[in-house]
Amino acid sequence: MSNNSPSRPGRRAELLAAGAAAVTVVLWASAFVSIRSAGDAYSPGALALGRLLAGALTLGVICLLRREGVPPRSAWRGIAISGVLWFGFYMVALNWGEQQVDAGTAALVVNTGPILIALLGARLLGDPMPPRLLAGMAVSFAGAVTVGLSMSGEGGSSVLGVVLCLLAAIAYAGGVVAQKPALGSASPLQVTTFGCLVGAVLCLPFAGQLVQEAGDAPASATLNMLYLGVFPTALAFTTWAYALSRTTASRMGATTYAAPALVVLMSWLFLGEVPGLLTLVGGVLCLAGVAVSRSRAAARNAAPGAVPEPRSEQAGDSAR
Repeated sequence: MSNNSPSRPGRRAELLAAGAAAVTVVLWASAFVSIRSAGDAYSPGALALGRLLAGALTLGVICLLRREGVPPRSAWRGIAISGVLWFGFYMVALNWGEQQVDAGTAALVVNTGPILIALLGARLLGDPMPPRLLAGMAVSFAGAVTVGLSMSGEGGSSVLGVVLCLLAAIAYAGGVVAQKPALGSASPLQVTTFGCLVGAVLCLPFAGQLVQEAGDAPASATLNMLYLGVFPTALAFTTWAYALSRTTASRMGATTYAAPALVVLMSWLFLGEVPGLLTLVGGVLCLAGVAVSRSRAAARNAAPGAVPEPRSEQAGDSAR
């Protein structure tokens, strides 16, 4: 086999990781529609707790069926930090923030997350920041700004809401960067399951609100909350962890810029919200940026059986 061609196992692993990332982005985009529906009946903390309990139960059953044990001690620091920041704080802050600002403003602020991931990944994990990644993130962020501006002004805005969305973005970035080292010694399913449990424990003070609001909420809102727990949480966070274990945090963060374009499409299909020209242009820019950020000049440096990546990115991964 030529040295310029990736091995078959390496190519298969790369495709599996890309497929896992795609599943994650699609399900996280669908969460936008469900959060809007469930958020009318559930307060931010109650919605987060209900979602996390549904996710933890689903993941727990899967762990028992697969006989996954407790993660090794070396993984617990990353699991605990990601559980507190990403599964717990992020979900409450985002739910609350989206009630204070319009969808466009929320999208603008939260989409600073991938940029923060790249900066934190470079500083704390030694992730490389190749020109293609930086260029792709710049294009995608421009697209996210375009989508956000086109959607702004429909629900009002507040300083509190902007601050909450910014805190959610920071917690998201910190959680991803903390999760990456844990995947070096624990499986994606273990990291996701116990991270979700940590987040659920953190949100237990909202249990009283959840019980009270569940009694008054329409069935559609409760079903949307359960959907959030089973699919965008249990399934999507596991596929995210699987893909993250096979690439850098920076590249995975850049991949999530496909979500705004998918949100536009899903809002069109399921909510009847016809996007304007500016919104469509922004969605195309988001997808184009993701394509650029995930492209690479060559895969000749990949070792047999490994996911092909540029030499600089492999060096960043080996440092971890």
